[in-house]
Amino acid sequence: MLFKDQNKLKAVTFSYDDGITQDIRLIELLNKYGLKCTFNLNSELLGTGITLIREGLRIAHYKINPEDVKEIYAGHEVAVHSLTHPDLTTLDEAEIIRQVEQDRLNLSSLVGYDVVGMAYPCGPNDDRTANIIKENTGVKYCRTVTDVDSFDPQKNLYRFKPNVYHLDFDRMMKMGKEFVELKADKPQIFYIWGHSYEMDYGPDYWIKLEEFLELISNKDDIFYGTNAEVLL
Repeated sequence: MLFKDQNKLKAVTFSYDDGITQDIRLIELLNKYGLKCTFNLNSELLGTGITLIREGLRIAHYKINPEDVKEIYAGHEVAVHSLTHPDLTTLDEAEIIRQVEQDRLNLSSLVGYDVVGMAYPCGPNDDRTANIIKENTGVKYCRTVTDVDSFDPQKNLYRFKPNVYHLDFDRMMKMGKEFVELKADKPQIFYIWGHSYEMDYGPDYWIKLEEFLELISNKDDIFYGTNAEVLL
């Protein structure tokens, strides 16, 4: 297995949820370093917004307007996050299918290509939900929020486990250095996930994130792709 017909055994990919306006700043940074990301959106919540209280701060959580989705996320991948962000494991089969497949169709219409990826909303997932999605929707992979140490490709793409949550800066930098130095003799994937609004929690969080992006980018032996480009 070589990533996207390139003679590379290592791949880095990012995944960010909710489709909020902080994604614009994140995309500017990703583009600066030649990195690719998958953004998981709730199509029925696009254009809405609230203020969150996090870490004692008021944090903006405003969703991208639907008419802006195609332009903002150009060059990256848009993926499913359900219509309205419920815990899918609590729903009956028909509602799981509606939440996932209708979101997929809505987003496909907005971006002009077939949306095939997904991240579970709220985090919870189980074999029942994964099997329903696999057998009844056009989704081809689903990301969980359970981090793993291994860079090895995973067989179960419908409960795919990432490597590191982006606010765990120490772990992210440690794994990043390990991945950069790794001399791979088999396919290896480094997968980072989070929510861009969380970068507003601390005065230096965006700086720390950029330090990581600089560390992991522009390596001749690494393929930088969206989730679909790396996993499928």
